[in-house]
Amino acid sequence: MAKRILITGGAGFIGSHLCERLLNEGNEVIALDNFHTGRKQNLAHLLSNPRFELIRHDITDPIKLEVDQIYNMACPASPVHYQSNPIKTIKTNVIGMTNMLGLAKRVGARILQASTSEVYGNPLEHPQKESYWGNVNTIGIRSCYDEGKRVAETLCFDYHRTNKVDIRVIRIFNTYGPRMIPDDGRVVTNFIVQAIRGEDITIYGDGSQTRSFCYVDDLVNGIIKMMNTDNFIGPVNLGNDGEFTVKELAELVIKEVGTKSKIIYLPLPQDDPTRRKPDLTLARAKLEYTPTVPLVEGIKKTIEYFKKSLQT
Repeated sequence: MAKRILITGGAGFIGSHLCERLLNEGNEVIALDNFHTGRKQNLAHLLSNPRFELIRHDITDPIKLEVDQIYNMACPASPVHYQSNPIKTIKTNVIGMTNMLGLAKRVGARILQASTSEVYGNPLEHPQKESYWGNVNTIGIRSCYDEGKRVAETLCFDYHRTNKVDIRVIRIFNTYGPRMIPDDGRVVTNFIVQAIRGEDITIYGDGSQTRSFCYVDDLVNGIIKMMNTDNFIGPVNLGNDGEFTVKELAELVIKEVGTKSKIIYLPLPQDDPTRRKPDLTLARAKLEYTPTVPLVEGIKKTIEYFKKSLQT
């Protein structure tokens, strides 16, 4: 049955893919975005759809809407953007989350919070299970984001216990794909944009640090499965458990772009995790979730997107 669905951060990278997918499934979709990092062009192709609505709004201000489900995706997710206004970032995570939980409580909607692998900090456990409490610096330059997301999770569970709000919590690991912002400072976009422009590819650290890269379509599958599953509220890790070094990623991008870019090495930023890989045991058991897009295929699609978007 078609639902009326609210997606905060709907003009963002992941939010826009979610809007598209949920519309294709026959739902009514309301996208909310303050356009801090979201972009109208991500949703331009949906604006003529009568079941779609786009509202410019900041979730740190309350809003009254009648909806069945809320996907709370609002929050800058790359260090460049969330550190550009750290106070705003923490307000989005704490005040914004409180407002969305209040809305869910008022209208009896199910709400899914997009949390993050950053709640694990620089992990001392590998791979990271949902039961791991993390190793987080509360006063570092990334804390506005990781601590903000940790508080958002706390709020979800307190609203659930106290007010019976129907919550779902996911922890998203590195995701990439079309509609990422070219200057977001994330490793995939940095490498692809530098390679397309024929510039040197900059690796921070020695390139031995690892990441797990999930193509956006795989992530969206997992998000929708989690929203529509019963008797399981999370938190659950979503991502891809293939593990690659940053240097391997750089070499793959150079090969696929066919550039003469050289790799150069710079110092590692503060609190940057050295290893990151989700334990997906719970997602597989509870959601039958399995990522299917191999890194090389996803990188090819992302390169195609950036070649087009950098021209315009």
